[in-house]
Amino acid sequence: MNSVEIMIKEHDNILRMLKVVRKACFKVLSGEDIDYDDFYKMIEFIRQYADAHHHGKEEKFLFKEMQANLGKLGENLITHGMLVEHDYGRLYMNDLTEALQRVKDGDEESRLDVISNAIGYTNLLARHIAKENDAVYNFGETNLPKDIMEQVNLKSEEFEREAEKRGTQKYYLDILGNLEKKYL
Repeated sequence: MNSVEIMIKEHDNILRMLKVVRKACFKVLSGEDIDYDDFYKMIEFIRQYADAHHHGKEEKFLFKEMQANLGKLGENLITHGMLVEHDYGRLYMNDLTEALQRVKDGDEESRLDVISNAIGYTNLLARHIAKENDAVYNFGETNLPKDIMEQVNLKSEEFEREAEKRGTQKYYLDILGNLEKKYL
């Protein structure tokens, strides 16, 4: 599997988590108690699997080469598009974490912030994934020189092997599966 195929497969897993997050938010909206442990697992999955693992490969390998080798269009697409959206996602997760703490501390109105940040993230990431799957990855694969794309693939494969040795993929996909059983 090449790097883009791996990243698209990861997108499928991230989209599955977005469904879980949405269902958990509906429970909050319906007045149910917040299951903090579940929300913290969702945040961990997002920060570690979606961001550190998945976005890590994009930012260190594919996007870096697109910025360096695809001129102004590649630079703008990545710097002012994809990387900005990655940062917005991180902001949503930070704000969600803070909102959860405020609710824990007795601020019931912050339940709104839990929902708004979690749903804001799901909407952002769903659109972001569609752009990457439908346009950005294809642009990179089509326009990067073959030898550079081969290097991106090799680096991504090594990154995946090292993560697999640590059990990263299995650990986070197990979290995802367990949350899906509970919420979907």
